[in-house]
Amino acid sequence: MSASRTELTRRAFLHGAAAAAATWPLLDTAVEAAEPKKAPASDRLTLGFIGMGTMNRGHLGQFLGQKDVQVLAVCDVDTKRREAAKKTVEAHYGAALKKGTYKGCDAYNDFRDILKRADIDAVVIATPDHWHAIPVLEACKAKKDIYCEKPLTLTILEAKTLIDAVRKHKRVLQTGSQQRSSSEFRQACELVRSGRIGKLKTVNVNVGAPSKPCDLPVEMLEPGLDWERWLGQAPKRGYSSVLSPRGVHDHFPNWRLYREYAGGMMTDWGAHHFDIVQWGLGMDESGPVEIIPPRDPKAMQGLRYVYANGVEVVHGPGRGVQFIGAEGEITVNRGLLVSNPEKILKEGLAPGDVRLYNSPGHQRDWLNCVRKRARPIADVEIGARSVTVCHLGNLAYWNHATLKWDPKKWEFVGGTGNPSWLDRVRREGYELPKV
Repeated sequence: MSASRTELTRRAFLHGAAAAAATWPLLDTAVEAAEPKKAPASDRLTLGFIGMGTMNRGHLGQFLGQKDVQVLAVCDVDTKRREAAKKTVEAHYGAALKKGTYKGCDAYNDFRDILKRADIDAVVIATPDHWHAIPVLEACKAKKDIYCEKPLTLTILEAKTLIDAVRKHKRVLQTGSQQRSSSEFRQACELVRSGRIGKLKTVNVNVGAPSKPCDLPVEMLEPGLDWERWLGQAPKRGYSSVLSPRGVHDHFPNWRLYREYAGGMMTDWGAHHFDIVQWGLGMDESGPVEIIPPRDPKAMQGLRYVYANGVEVVHGPGRGVQFIGAEGEITVNRGLLVSNPEKILKEGLAPGDVRLYNSPGHQRDWLNCVRKRARPIADVEIGARSVTVCHLGNLAYWNHATLKWDPKKWEFVGGTGNPSWLDRVRREGYELPKV
């Protein structure tokens, strides 16, 4: 998938219509007892934003539009980005700022300065992928609720660790897998899970290629960017504007194509589309049991996932996600929902068919769940399990190895894989925090 197409489809989705109202099982009662709702005099949820690139500027606009939210702080390693975000927030609260009822938006270089603040309830994280896990873990320990962009992690170990931390510290985490809050994806999964295409046999998924080792040339670094902090756990290297374009810009930088920082389109789009596969298969708490790469070690598509129920998921060409059953097919993508035969969609669902979580919009769903102490539509385990599917695919491609996977134990089995593949070597000072 080209960069321009990626940008256009992301923007189209971010500005799309939200789905209707939602419910979800509440967390255990100990959470509600320990953390009662705020007093009526202070009923707004206070937010801090970590990473002020293109994605979080979009989220900032969404959350500033919510009447029960107040933004108190922003953070970015680029001076220009964080100061621009601060100005955006303070312009929005201009009248309150003049009256003295709003004290202003603070701008930080270090995300930990946001987490130290007792007056901030929750954080919105949209950093590069290699900077997701550490802020999430520290936010859990600081008792902040979390909205974190997809793909949720850089490694499988990070994925399992985030589940453990969110559960231990009783946090509400929404993964930014916005397709779950879009009606066409929910309807597709409801029809598949209701048996409208018969016994499910195969799912085709088009998400693009894995990431590659970074080979970018070094450029001169202008003042105003904390490059050391941007690199974080990744290997030390010189600055590249491809990885972190300076200042405010409107595109999605290509750090996502390089292995040190991300998993390529396999995780970037995969965290969206394989997430829908997991939803359609009813595998939100599980995953595939075998991952088979294509015969050609240079091939970047053709990998197959096999689930315990015999369904095979194929990474290859197509339109988004195509569910193929014994009695029909359903294809879904952003703004697209078609069936073969057409009557599957025309007839719709019948009484007693599967009805899935119907979200009021991804950001709104998270805010509602923070207040109710409920699990949102893209809860931490959903995000962690879906990105693990992507990571397993990358590992099979990179190592040209068939993998057997135990999703309950989170480990390779049958003499396949290598435990060291579950994580990456991290630079000193950027180790995963203990939960």
